[in-house]
Amino acid sequence: MGGLIPLGDASRRPRGFAGVTLFIILANAYVFLLELEGGNRFVHAWSAVPIRITHGHREITLLTSMFMHASWMHIIGNMVFLWAFGPAVEDVMGHFVFLFFYFAGGIVAMLAQVLGDPASRIPCLGASGAIAAVMGVFIVTFPRDRIRTLLFFFIFIRITFIPAVFLIGFWFLMQVFDYGVVADVRSGGVAYLAHIGGFLFGAILGRMFVDEQRMALLRRPI
Repeated sequence: MGGLIPLGDASRRPRGFAGVTLFIILANAYVFLLELEGGNRFVHAWSAVPIRITHGHREITLLTSMFMHASWMHIIGNMVFLWAFGPAVEDVMGHFVFLFFYFAGGIVAMLAQVLGDPASRIPCLGASGAIAAVMGVFIVTFPRDRIRTLLFFFIFIRITFIPAVFLIGFWFLMQVFDYGVVADVRSGGVAYLAHIGGFLFGAILGRMFVDEQRMALLRRPI
């Protein structure tokens, strides 16, 4: 068993405190605690169920579902990725624009999942679509930045530095390939289409949200 876990941008340090990124992480943690208390009824009520959305019901769940997670590993993995890429993006967008972008990316990602299987009754939940949007704008804004990455393969563990264009690019290709394998599965699993939709939203439209004056301050990597 092996994998890559991004730990942060080693090429630059945000000029300001990533307060919105931290707020999103804390909000996700709080909602997850509510899930543990409320159980399946809470999950079904606030997750995005495609057939409900396509029939014009519970559209609010396109937003609430991005704060919900299926397990401890699900939320921990998502929040690690958000903390690795969120601060730099928040720095060049500004706090309020970044928050709007995050919500927009998450909603677009969830809509992509819903439209991919509009008759599904399986709840869709997780922040990964919104985080994919953050990764999408990161790869077009800071493609050469070195990402401090935990590399592990069975008992082999080491910290290495991988250019963002390769690390995020590899992640995106895996989402595309894996979606091609499981596209016909209707019993649940990873929402690959949400990952793809969120990433494309960030990569194509994300630079529209970047403040060029803030960007100019970050031209020189640390």
